[in-house]
Amino acid sequence: MIRVLLAEDQGMMRGALALLLGMEEDIEVVAQVAAGDDIVHTALTSRPDVALLDIELPGRSGLDAAADLREECPDCRVLILTTFGRPGYLRRAMDAGAAGFLVKDGPVEELAEAIRAVLRGEVVVDPALAAAALEAGPNPLTAREAEVLTASVDGATVADIAAALHLSESTVRNYLSAAIGKTGTRNRMEAVRVARREGWL
Repeated sequence: MIRVLLAEDQGMMRGALALLLGMEEDIEVVAQVAAGDDIVHTALTSRPDVALLDIELPGRSGLDAAADLREECPDCRVLILTTFGRPGYLRRAMDAGAAGFLVKDGPVEELAEAIRAVLRGEVVVDPALAAAALEAGPNPLTAREAEVLTASVDGATVADIAAALHLSESTVRNYLSAAIGKTGTRNRMEAVRVARREGWL
């Protein structure tokens, strides 16, 4: 049996996925979590072969958890399943060590086959998303620029961001200016909007 950990914050979706996957003869959902912070601990105790992760989760995102699993549970293959088919997310998922990336509107048979494929060592990516990612090119933001943009999301002042990230205010302004320039926007709120749309944050 292929042991699967399922991380999905919407209870109905999580239950439906577990039920549908459980109908496959060779797949068993051994653990379910609703928050990103619970993924690694649950994986260490349930020892899944494949972790099926949503991106948008309370606490740590599925992308962050994928990187954590690569360190803590290297034998567990990660498959990202998301509503948000953004090229930037795909690149970040692959960088985090995910073996697959699918959007949620596909048939369950496709998902079951993707689980089997990643367990065989294959990489599974939604074809339309792969093409879009190639067309979009790499994320232009550095890790620090993305971090500063993320910290500015809720209307934080430059002083707030500087204090939170232990940077000087002038350094924060420089990072924000660079991020605004790279996203081709007029201010940091627009830069955040573009970066989120592209999956860079």
